[in-house]
This record gives sequence, C-alpha cells and structure tokens, in this order.
Amino acid sequence: MPRRPNHLAGLGSLVWLAVVGFPLYVLLISTFRTRASYSSEGPLSFPEHLTLQNYLDDFSNGFGQDFLNTLVVTASVVAIVLLVVPPLAYAIVRARGRTIGTVFRIFLLGLAIPAQAVIVPMFYVIGKAGLYDHLIGVILPTAAFCLPVCTLVLTGAMRDITGELYEAMAVDGASPRRVFWQLVLPLSRGGLSSVVVFSALQAWNGFLFPLILTQSESTKVITLGLYNFQTEHGVDVPGLLSAVVLSMLPIFVVYLFARRALVQGLMGVGGK
Repeated sequence: MPRRPNHLAGLGSLVWLAVVGFPLYVLLISTFRTRASYSSEGPLSFPEHLTLQNYLDDFSNGFGQDFLNTLVVTASVVAIVLLVVPPLAYAIVRARGRTIGTVFRIFLLGLAIPAQAVIVPMFYVIGKAGLYDHLIGVILPTAAFCLPVCTLVLTGAMRDITGELYEAMAVDGASPRRVFWQLVLPLSRGGLSSVVVFSALQAWNGFLFPLILTQSESTKVITLGLYNFQTEHGVDVPGLLSAVVLSMLPIFVVYLFARRALVQGLMGVGGK
C-alpha cells in the first residue's frame, strides 16, 4: 500500500529552505552589484547589471596576500595538530602509567583557559622569542589552544576501538607502531576529520592572536583584512561581502570532503 504524501512536512521543508536560502541570496547577489546600485536599489532587489569588479578589487587591494597568509596559518596549525594529537591520544588510550594520565589532565585544564586571559603574557613571550609580527607567532599559540579539544575528541574516538582488535594485532606479532598505523588511525578517521575541521576553523577564523601579535601588512590575515572595507566615510558593503564569500570557500571545501567522516566522529562511532 503506497504511503500518503506528508504535505505538512513538505510545507515545513519549503519554509526552512526559504529561511536558509534568503540570506544566501542577499549575500551572493550583493557581491555582483556596484556600491552605487546597492545604495540606490537596496540589498533585496535584483541588479540590472551584474559585475565581477568587487572580486577583482578585493585582490587588487591586497586581499590575495591576506588570503595566502591565512592559508599558510591554517595549513600549519592543522599540520601541527595532526603531528601531535594522534600519538598523544593513542598513548592516553593504551598506556596505563600515571604520567600519561597526568598529561591528559593538564591538557583538559586548557579547556578552561580562554585565550583572552593569557593574551598579555602571550604577547610578552612571543616578543621575547623574536616571533612578533611573524606568522609563526600566530601559528604556535593557535595550535596550542586547539590541542586540548582535539585531544579530547580523538581520545574518545580511539576508545571506541574494541580490545579484541588490539589482541588480534598482538597475536599477529604487531608492534605498537604497526598497531597505531594499521589499526588505530584507519578506525579513527571520523575523529581525525573532526580534529582537522575544528583546527582549520579555529585557525581560519582566528582574530585575537593576529590582531595582537602582528602589525604589518605583509603578515595580515583575512579577519584583519576585512577591516579595509570600513572607512570613516562608510562601508563598501558589496566589496566586503565579496571578500566574505571568498573567505568562506576554503572552509566550505574542507567541510564538503570531510562531512561524512565528521558526522560519524561527532556521533562517537570513530568512523567505523
């Protein structure tokens, strides 16, 4: 017997589509209009003439350098997190010593410390280390503040791997290193995807550390570059929104490829 269509659910879906799609329409259509058209016709009307000039102006005004700097910071932070967190999480899950447990508790303490609370000593340390106004001076503290959450997420994913699998690898004579590479990492891909997306978002959207720890145009990132569209005479809204769209694309691509494993990791199944 065929099921009757759920018209109420369909109506609700259309309403939700309108709620989500209307702001996206306003955002995207505003990037293809001139500043004069935006002011005279309003943000909701469809422009008579579409233009890509806003995107071209973004790169001619130095947004390309900001984009590249942000890409370097993000890639470096993700690389540091992937280098440190998986072995640490594996040691926390498999080791039985008190030292590893103490290290894990120290990392968890980092969840309770906001970046704003340590920005002054961080500024002092970065300055004394000679890293002020260098991208590495932004990369290191950003990665450090990503480690506690990433360690907690990946540890939870690795705990879902059953002991029988470890015992089977041990019977085959596998070393801890082989177990880590051939068993733990493949079965933790959901947690790894969560870690990558989280750390990439933190680095890409970072504002406080770049604001305090850099000052020159050559080390400016996207979040600071958006300030260029605000002047004492007003805001170039179409130019600003086109820059926002450009800044969204890389993270959207990362999520597009990692979304399935990310959802599995958040569900706590470890990607199995």
